[in-house]
Amino acid sequence: MKINATEIRVGMIIEHKDDLWEVMKTNHVKPGKGGAFAQVEMKSLIKNTKLNERFRSSETIEKASLDEIKYNFLYMDENDFYFMNPQTFEQINLNKNILGEKGKLLTENLEVSINFYNEKPLNVTLPNQITCKIDTTDATIKGQTVSSSYKPATLNNGLNIQVPPFIESGDTVVVDTRTMDYVKKI
Repeated sequence: MKINATEIRVGMIIEHKDDLWEVMKTNHVKPGKGGAFAQVEMKSLIKNTKLNERFRSSETIEKASLDEIKYNFLYMDENDFYFMNPQTFEQINLNKNILGEKGKLLTENLEVSINFYNEKPLNVTLPNQITCKIDTTDATIKGQTVSSSYKPATLNNGLNIQVPPFIESGDTVVVDTRTMDYVKKI
């Protein structure tokens, strides 16, 4: 399906240069002189390489047609994650490399979407926000301003994120799975 370059969004999968690319970052720029363009950072799903590409706003891009199927996360072992289709009870296992760091956010029975291209699983889409517990975090330094300062924190699943100074160990927070950023405290 052809889409305009201005419609490219983070997480989208496009066909470009005989490869499938997942959009990691996008920045739409309208310079004072010349035409508008989209600066896009992409990661190859097949070769596992990165590419920065600039698309003019008048260009059309081929969006990959994927089959998206809902699965529930079951468990993991040292190499794979295991999922089950709740309608057919069919199980599928995916290599840990497909999810990367986001695999640490998986919890038992979490509903995810797995995208298939020609019946081959490409990537896993988690819910946009997941609740996690803060395992450890640094103490707040007195006199820091709240607006600009963040401190490192380790979640109970081992991920490291940046949180505001008022967050303490043991707090429950919401994390955005697309950017791996702190959203709010619960």
